[in-house]
Parts: sequence; C-alpha cells; structure tokens
Amino acid sequence: MDPLKVTPPQETKLHFLDYWRIIRIRKTIILAVFLLVVITATLVTFILPESYSSSTRIKIERDQSDISGFAERGGGIQSYDPYFIQTEFELIQSEVILGKVIDDLDLSTVWGKKYANGERLKLSETITLLKGRIDLRPVRNTSLIEIRVYSEKADEAAKIANSVAESYKTHRLAQRTLLSRGGIKALEERFLEQQEKVKKAQQRVDKLREELNMSDAAASSDNPSSLMTADTLRRLEVLRIESKTEYVRQASMAEHLKSLGKELGPEGLAQAIPTAVTDSLLNSLLEQLSVAEQRLVIQEKEYGPLHAEVIKCKAMTDDLHKKIKNRVEGIMLGLETRVFSLSNSLDNLEKEVALATTNDVVRANQTRPYFEAKRSLDELQRFRQILDVKISAEKIDVDLPKTMMVEIVDKAVPSLRPVRPNKPLNIALGIIIGLVVGVGLAFFIEYLDTSVKTIDDVERSLQCPVLGVIPQNVGLLVEEGAESPHAEAYRVLRTNLLFSRKDDKLNTIAVVSAGAGEGKSTTVFNLAAVFAQSGQRTLIVDSDLRRPTLHKMMHVTNNLGLTNYLLKQNTLEEVIQTSKMPTLDFLASGKLPSSSLGILSSAQMKDLISELKQRYDIVFFDSPPIMGVSDASILASEVDMTIQVIQYRRYPQPMNIRAKQLIEKVGGNLVGIVLNNINMSQDESYYYYSGYYHDNYYRSEESESATQKEPATGDQAKLDIKQKY
Repeated sequence: MDPLKVTPPQETKLHFLDYWRIIRIRKTIILAVFLLVVITATLVTFILPESYSSSTRIKIERDQSDISGFAERGGGIQSYDPYFIQTEFELIQSEVILGKVIDDLDLSTVWGKKYANGERLKLSETITLLKGRIDLRPVRNTSLIEIRVYSEKADEAAKIANSVAESYKTHRLAQRTLLSRGGIKALEERFLEQQEKVKKAQQRVDKLREELNMSDAAASSDNPSSLMTADTLRRLEVLRIESKTEYVRQASMAEHLKSLGKELGPEGLAQAIPTAVTDSLLNSLLEQLSVAEQRLVIQEKEYGPLHAEVIKCKAMTDDLHKKIKNRVEGIMLGLETRVFSLSNSLDNLEKEVALATTNDVVRANQTRPYFEAKRSLDELQRFRQILDVKISAEKIDVDLPKTMMVEIVDKAVPSLRPVRPNKPLNIALGIIIGLVVGVGLAFFIEYLDTSVKTIDDVERSLQCPVLGVIPQNVGLLVEEGAESPHAEAYRVLRTNLLFSRKDDKLNTIAVVSAGAGEGKSTTVFNLAAVFAQSGQRTLIVDSDLRRPTLHKMMHVTNNLGLTNYLLKQNTLEEVIQTSKMPTLDFLASGKLPSSSLGILSSAQMKDLISELKQRYDIVFFDSPPIMGVSDASILASEVDMTIQVIQYRRYPQPMNIRAKQLIEKVGGNLVGIVLNNINMSQDESYYYYSGYYHDNYYRSEESESATQKEPATGDQAKLDIKQKY
C-alpha cells in the first residue's frame, strides 16, 4: 500500500484556528489599517472645533384651553393622533419657527461675521446652518420634546434653544387665536343669514294663520286639531259598540219570542216571556191565574159546573187569560219598539262619527301649509339658537388661557464643558472600527487570494500528495552544514520521495513549477545535497536553458555544460564537474545558441538521460517554468519522476492545477508536491514539519558540536568545484 496515497477530498469546515491563522498571516494589514483608522480618528477628534450644547424641554398638547371651554365637547377629551408629535417635530424645524428665531437673535448678521467675512447671510443659508445645530428628541412614553442646540459658544446655544421653544409656543397660541377668531367671524355671518331666514318664515306663518282664520288654540298646536277631541271620539265609539250589542241582543230576543208565539200560542209565550223579559205585572197575572185555576178545580169538584161560585170563578179565570194575552202583546210591542229605537240610535252614532272624521280630514288638508311653515320656522329658530350658543361659547373659549398647549418645562442654561467632540468615545470607536475594518479587510484579501495556503488546499485541488514542506529563507545546505536547521525539512522530502517511487530503477527526477521564482533551483540543490550526504551518488543537471542559476550556487562558470554535450562539442566527462562532497556532481547548462531552442527534445538528450541513469544513483534536473516554455514539459516526459514545486501564497491555484495537467498530458510521472517558502512564524499549522525537530533535537546537540568542532573558515565553507575527469 502506498503510504503517500491521497485520500478522497472531504468537505472542509473552517475551525477557529483557521481564522486565527488568517489573522496571524495578515497581521501587517490589520495593524496598518488599525493604526491608520485610530490615528485618523484621533487627529480628526483633536482638530475638530469644540462645541457646547444646551437643551430645553417643552410639553406639547393638542389645541385646548387650560379649562374645559364651552366649545369643547366631552369635557375636552380628544382622540389620539399618532402623527401629532411627528407633525410638531416638522413644525419646529420649519421656516416659520426658525425664521422668527433668526430675526429675534439676528443670527444672519452674527453668523455672517463668523462665516461670510462680515456679509449678512441669506435667510436660506442661516436656516440651513441652524437646522444643522438643532437636534429634536422625543421623551419616550411622554408628550415632552427635548430641543438640543449645539454651538461653539455656550451662551449662544442656550439662547437659541430658549428662543426656539418660545417661538414655537408663540406660534401655536397665535395660530389657535387666529383660527378661533376666523371661525367666530364665519359663525356670526351665518347667524345673520339665519336671522333673516327666521324673519321671512315668521311672516309666512302669520299670513297663513290669517288666511285660514285659525284660532289661538288651533294655531298654538303643532299639528291640525280635529273637530272632536280624542276622548269624545273614543266615548262615541264605546256607545256605538254598546248600542250595536244591545240592538243585536234585543233583536235576537224579539225574533225568538215571535217564533215561540207561533209555535206555543199566547199561553205558551206568556210562560216564556218572564225568562227573557222581567215584567212584574205579567208575573202577578200569571200568579193570579194559577190561583184562580186551582180554586176553579176545587169548586167544580165540590159544587159542580153549574154552581154560581164555579161560574164566577170561571169568569175570573177567563178574564185573567185575556189580561195575560193583552200584556204579552204589549210586551212584544214594546220589545219591537226598543229594537227599532236601538237601530236608529246606532245609525245616528255612525253617521256622526263618519261626519266628524271627514271634517277633520278636510280641515287637516286646509291647515297643513300652516303647520309645515310653522315646523320650518321652528327648525330655523332652533338652528339660530345653536349658532348663538356656539358663537357665545367660542368667544368665551378664545379668551380662556391656553398655556397648557405648549409648556416650557425646563429652560436651557449654558453648559460648563463642551460635548463635541467626545474624545474618549471617538478614540474608542476608532479603535473598534479600526479592528473591525482591519480584520474584515484581511479576511476579504484572504478570500480574494486563491493561491496555495495549506496542504489541504494542495491535496484537495491537485489530488496529489505533498512530499515536503520547506520553510522560508532557506539557504544552501552545503554552506550551512549537515546540522542546518533547514536540513530536516529536506530529509523529510528525501524520505517521502524514496517511499513514493515504486521501483529503485526510477532515479531521474525533474523539478518543475508553474511560474518563475518558486524556488525550484534551491530545492534541487538542497535535495541533491541531502541525497549526497546520505552516501548516494548524486548529479545535479541545470537544464533550465532560459535562466540558469545553479552555477551561481556552485560558484562556477556556465561556459561549459549541457548544451555543449548535446551539440557534441564536448564529451560527458568534460562537462561534468565535481564538488567538495565526493558523492555530489554538477552539470551546468552551458550557453544556448539561438538556433538550438529545441535541443532538449533531441535524441541526444534521451541518450544522456539513459547514460546518467547508469552512472548515478539519483539525478536531478532543474527546469524553467512549465507555464512559460515547453522545456519543462519535455523534461517531465523524458525522466522517471517529476516533482512540482509550489511556492506558498504566490500563484493562484488554477495556475498550479494547469501545470499539473501539462505534466500529466505529456505522460510525466508526477510523484508529489513540494510546498516551498513557508513562513513558519506566521503559520503555526506548519510548525511541526520543521520547528519541533530543530528546537528539540538540533539545539540539544548544538553545544556538543560546538565543543568538538572548530568553526570553518570562509574558504573551507565554499564548495571546491573541479573537473571530474
């Protein structure tokens, strides 16, 4: 299993340490912006002129009197208006109020001397200046308004604040009085018009009364009076109903008695009448008849039918029958007479009620214009009375005091110390804003920076392992010695490189980069030095034919080298040079003729690589930037392995990705990435790659090596380069 195999990319989540890393890396920008903002805020704070403030508080209410006036309904209770306070805010800042303040204090002249070289300011200019110095603030959950004024002079600020409050109060009272008097005048004009209407209506009523010849009683009523009063009409109606009832009863009884008389005869009718009609004479006759008949029966039994007493008694009985019959006939005649009388009386009552009703309707129609005119007159008189009351109430209300509409609660007094600028607050805000802007700018720049920042960035974007991390300001290991604090980083790189190759025969390595200045040459030189120190035969080939630099590190001339061999001007033994280290050799680039730019893709170059593979354990090829020329791509396709050097925070990630794609496109074997020029002091995430080893291992041996070895001279420290053959 490959120990350096890259795991699939995972979704990255920012940790607090990632934010702290950005702050540490961008601390210069943060500090610069912080100092700039703080210094600017401090200078502006101390340069700004000092200003004093004075404030007055006023209590404002809706238009009303100190006591409930006649014109105020409901005891002066008024509905809530959510826009009242805001409206008064705008009124206080209007030209109406501020113009009066300017005139009272002559601010145009005073400020003209200060700001216009003695010339009087225009009213609009003075109002603009005054508005800029006024700050209105409502007192929460109250009807109070605080008027705060700022000025370079404490006395001036207090005068302006008090003048604004007084001007607003005077304006409110004057406006209320003006509106009230204007309303009273309009009401008085309407009252005169109403008075004229009432006069004309009264004349019409009098004329109609005279024409209709109406009595005082009829004219004083509100509606047309009927000929019969309601009680009389009601009484007549009761009589009519009673008469009709009695008539029906008597008629029914008479009719029934007649039918009985036909069926029963006079004798039977005489027996039935007492049950319907009370008659004492008939009752007496009936009793006498009953006694006579009983006596007749007794005497006939005692004396016989021819006896004088029987005959006398029988004559008496016949006489009683005749009287009873006559009485019955008299009662029936009286009953019929009563029915007739009731019928006539009922007819008279109905005629009388109908006639009175008809006369009332006629009279009502005749007198209707009069009563309509009278009602119209009453309405006009009532409206005139309302106007009269309203005018009187408004006149009284105008004269009532109205100090509660605007009440100055606290007068403005000159302040003892300036309130602007607030130096501690401004400096504190400068510090806070400086930090916020600095950190924000740092994170914004970090967001715009698409270069490589971490190993995770490389492995996530390039899908390739990181073989080594090289710290910043690395020197030449040959000059610094084997115990150089940077040597361990290259030893880690060497170890990872050896583990990453799958075959020991793969010993030619090209070091490439996307752009210039990423540290390829230094990486090649130091990595070769580490291999050489481990006893492996190592060769450095400067194949950067555009800008060769390795010969400068080796302190040799570049007149003889790779190009001379490829152009068959010299042999391999003549162009390879040795160094002080027995296992480290060097092949310079040589001078490149202008007509031989494609020399690296020649068959001679391939033969050279095969020859060097046989002679050395490891061969390193330096190359130009792969994005600029094709030489690096050619080398990547011809050697066994390729290492890509990426400088920390230099080029955008897409450029490095493109370089990797170019290597893979030509068939190069990219074994890994080297992160170069890491600032360990700023980025603590890389500290463990070299800092731990150096701090805990090399420092522990530093004292021992110092006692055992003497410091080398300058000449000994340099490489001793000479011809190998």
